[in-house]
Amino acid sequence: MATEVLPDDRALRHGRRDRALAQMKAHDLDVLVLGRQANARYIAGAPQLWVAGTRPFGPVATVIRETGAVHLLSSWDEGIPDDIPHDHLYGMMWNPMNTIAAIRDIPGAATALRVGTDALSPNFAKLLPLAFPNAELVDGEQAMRTARRIKTVEEIAVLRGALRVAETGLAAAVAELAPGSTEQALTAVLLEAITAGGVTAPASQDSVWVTSKEHPWRRAGADRQAHEGDLVAVSCGVLGDGYIGEVGRTYPVGAAGADTRKLYGRWDALQAELLGACRPGATAAGLLAAYELAGEPLPAMPVARGLGMGFDPPVISPQLRATAEAERLEPGMVLSVTGYVWESGLGAVFGRDAVLITDDGCEVLTCAPHWEH
Repeated sequence: MATEVLPDDRALRHGRRDRALAQMKAHDLDVLVLGRQANARYIAGAPQLWVAGTRPFGPVATVIRETGAVHLLSSWDEGIPDDIPHDHLYGMMWNPMNTIAAIRDIPGAATALRVGTDALSPNFAKLLPLAFPNAELVDGEQAMRTARRIKTVEEIAVLRGALRVAETGLAAAVAELAPGSTEQALTAVLLEAITAGGVTAPASQDSVWVTSKEHPWRRAGADRQAHEGDLVAVSCGVLGDGYIGEVGRTYPVGAAGADTRKLYGRWDALQAELLGACRPGATAAGLLAAYELAGEPLPAMPVARGLGMGFDPPVISPQLRATAEAERLEPGMVLSVTGYVWESGLGAVFGRDAVLITDDGCEVLTCAPHWEH
């Protein structure tokens, strides 16, 4: 959240840090230099200032494997965990050479042989070797992806909290849905509700849309207004305590006819196939096959992706089928699973749920009700 000032809970941040350090060992990384906000928070547990858009690479967090020490780019102590002392902070500087000098003075930098980064700009690709004179710079993103792939018990608890806020926002928007409602007004209701729940940063900017009756995966007419017989999708995503919680549902405007009920029945059949594919040991490609088994065309967007601190692995989409066939689902993974069916002249039924892979199957973490048909 944009207003966060307290560090993450000790058990939460140490559980994540232990996983990251284990992956540093597995990937033979002496040091990790992290610039992506989700990676930095994952390993440090310190809230980052939320901004819209992207940021250029900067050495936000530097982690030394031998000691487990975390050094942060920060000019103040507020929100910094007590296990990251003040002398482990290096301030924001206009001159990047001063930043490099601060990193070079970190114990272990001079002797590091392999330094991983999660991204690099051309400027820092030239400057970082000055901070690690004996090291080879390598890709460290894979180590972080592997660490973040499986959620700790504490992470799942935080995810549940973010999902409850998202469901509150969705319910508020649905309560106001009626003929004449505009997408903008319903989105405003949704955002007001999540703010009341303590979250000021939506995870996405597309929250409410009238589904098109002419083209799949498109909005309806230019007036962006709900009319009798329309199918309106509501997707609420929040960024709470560093974790994304999102849920999606579709509701008809006014009375629904027999054809609309049949469309919802198709969505039910697809959802059953999708949840059946969410089991430990199964390949991620099973979620793509679920669409085919239900007789529905595959969407152009991801069918599922990892849910956590940002866009977590795996990403399961038709364009990445080969990757999905090699990917195995494991207990502790949390997926955001999307079901979508469309019929010309009616519109679309869209649903999105958070699904936890368990030892013997899966648990649906989202509790928002679907339209009863």
